[in-house]
Amino acid sequence: MLTFTKSSKKTKFISPCDPMWVSTVQHQNVGVVPAITTARRNPKFPSSLPKPPGTFRFDIRFRVSKSKVWAAKKQLNELETREPESEELLVREKNGESFDFGWLPAFPHALVASMSNFLFGYHIGVMNGPIVSIARELGFEGNSILEGLVVSIFIAGAFVGSISAGSLVDKLGCRRTFQIDTIPLILGAILSAQAHSLDEMLLGRFLVGLGIGVNTVLVPIYISEVAPTKYRGSLGTLCQIGTCLGIIVSLFLGVPSGNDPHWWRMMLYIACVPGFILTLGMQYAVDSPRWLCKAGRFDDAKAVINDLWGAAEVEKAVQEFQSVSKNDGNDLNSRWLELLEEPHSRVAFIGGALFVLQQFAGINGVLYFSSLTFQDVGVTNGSLANLIIGLTNLAGVLCASYLVDNQGRQKLLIGSYLGMALSMFLVMYANSFPLDEQFSHNLSILGTVLYIFTFAIGAGPVTGLIIPELSSTRMRGKIMGFSFSAHWICNFLVGLFFLDLLKKFGVAPVYATFGGVSLLAAIFANYFIVETKGRSLEEIERSLNSNSQAGGK
Repeated sequence: MLTFTKSSKKTKFISPCDPMWVSTVQHQNVGVVPAITTARRNPKFPSSLPKPPGTFRFDIRFRVSKSKVWAAKKQLNELETREPESEELLVREKNGESFDFGWLPAFPHALVASMSNFLFGYHIGVMNGPIVSIARELGFEGNSILEGLVVSIFIAGAFVGSISAGSLVDKLGCRRTFQIDTIPLILGAILSAQAHSLDEMLLGRFLVGLGIGVNTVLVPIYISEVAPTKYRGSLGTLCQIGTCLGIIVSLFLGVPSGNDPHWWRMMLYIACVPGFILTLGMQYAVDSPRWLCKAGRFDDAKAVINDLWGAAEVEKAVQEFQSVSKNDGNDLNSRWLELLEEPHSRVAFIGGALFVLQQFAGINGVLYFSSLTFQDVGVTNGSLANLIIGLTNLAGVLCASYLVDNQGRQKLLIGSYLGMALSMFLVMYANSFPLDEQFSHNLSILGTVLYIFTFAIGAGPVTGLIIPELSSTRMRGKIMGFSFSAHWICNFLVGLFFLDLLKKFGVAPVYATFGGVSLLAAIFANYFIVETKGRSLEEIERSLNSNSQAGGK
């Protein structure tokens, strides 16, 4: 039984953060900030531990109050949802209501990392409008194969990057890998912007894809490892929010390309800016405390935990890290063949299957066809149609950022895929039955928008979030690399064959197939996904190891 004491000492909360900056994650009127309540500091640790240079610092002073810790016995064959173990909470009390600020210290680090996803979204949308101008200027106008190659070579680079990311993050840690990875991102953007031949454009796009492939693996790992357990889900949705914002910004910047045939070069030069911001921001961000413990750098790990989670969490967190890690540097040398061993093989299967189902549920195909769907109802402006889809996607992700730590990962995945299935069947119905033409078009629009929204609530953000949560400390990088490699392969196949399938079979059968895969994904999530809400990564790992050992007996 764990017991806690109380103290009546109280001080004030001093925050250097701009209220507008805070509102990007949780909109609320801050006003005058009164005293803060928090879990008691651990007296075994000093009030200020040595901090490594180049990290964000928050001057936060505390007063003591009581906190609850719920302890329950773990079952060998299932994870049971329960209240998180003792965590340091920053709470503002006003008029009987409590506003939780425990996410605040980790937020800037997660925000900097999500700049990688902003770049991902930007490079997804940057070729949407200018591809015709690029083809005309570089001499391959009218050649659909070469136009498709300029787009798809990006995916080939991302596949290579995702495979290599696991080894890089094991050796260097997320922080340094982020900085090194900005080199191909910046060089690729500059080379593409200055391209005067097809070969130069293809090389530039491949380099950009290489960097994106590494970063899409890194960001979920980094955020899951630096975020406090209670806020891991909400902070994890910054990945998808960054992607949505990148797409929207690229679409806005692409508007002048209709009047200026050379504007695409400026758009690609602009892509360098987030890369420089990411490099600079990571200089001031922290390394993952879990990776620091794996590398045997315990003092640095304690300083990071003290900064991000609070002094009361230092001892417990380090003990948890040591319970699943050898802490002698050996875990930095994990091998790919270990993916064939339990429980790593099970998590790798779940991760790969989730991405396969996500892609074959048709997200990229629906996004591609959405502009044609809008054209059928008179929205001939492709940029406007894409903007509507982008804003719908963003609205869904913002809802997910609230729901993921309240409702849990499994519920969001199941509900998301059921909504996607319903949306696809609506589109199928609109295109298969003799309906009024205007009603049919409106139903198609409704189905498309609803599909994007329900995808953004669960299937989009939760898929990338739950895989690192289920992965072990030793194999997290390689499991994520394997899972994302499956993502890029399926992404490429859907993009390659989607339009041909539409021509051969029509809209209704293809969208009905997407709906069927969405139902299959909901069933898969129900039977294979265990709830990770409110559980530390180490607690999840110990439970999975227990299940694996029990299954092998």
